[in-house]
Amino acid sequence: MGGAKANPGNQSNVSSDILEMSLDHDSGTMSGKIIKGPMQGRELADLSESEFLELLRYCRAQDEDSARLLETYLDRRFGDSWRADDEASDDSGEAGERGAGSTGGPLTENEALDILGLEPGASRDEVIKAHRRMMQKLHPDHGGSNYLAARINEAKECLLG
Repeated sequence: MGGAKANPGNQSNVSSDILEMSLDHDSGTMSGKIIKGPMQGRELADLSESEFLELLRYCRAQDEDSARLLETYLDRRFGDSWRADDEASDDSGEAGERGAGSTGGPLTENEALDILGLEPGASRDEVIKAHRRMMQKLHPDHGGSNYLAARINEAKECLLG
């Protein structure tokens, strides 16, 4: 086939205390699953609007990284429309921006590879290309979030030393 070295079906995964999220590199689609709490085991795609707001309140109370990750998912899926409902039910409309540069602790090499959608033994060039590709899709200026951009940068730094 063509000479391009694209890996169709590549995904990146990010986990927090409450959520597991995946990004399909080809489509830019995010999906997620709740791994802890009252809605444990449910897929984000199956939640109603009121359940999203309930989950967001739970995440904000229990784990800041989970709250930022859920906010990123909501932004990608609904744009800014969900924020009006969030502010109406909760006065902390800016909660997702506090500490947006902090992360959930140092990444392991396997976590960094997973975030960038790479296999063990990836070359320096592959790490740089994967980082660039992810930043183009998830940079805050392109509908991503400060949290995800920080994790992508941290993954690159972890793998390149």
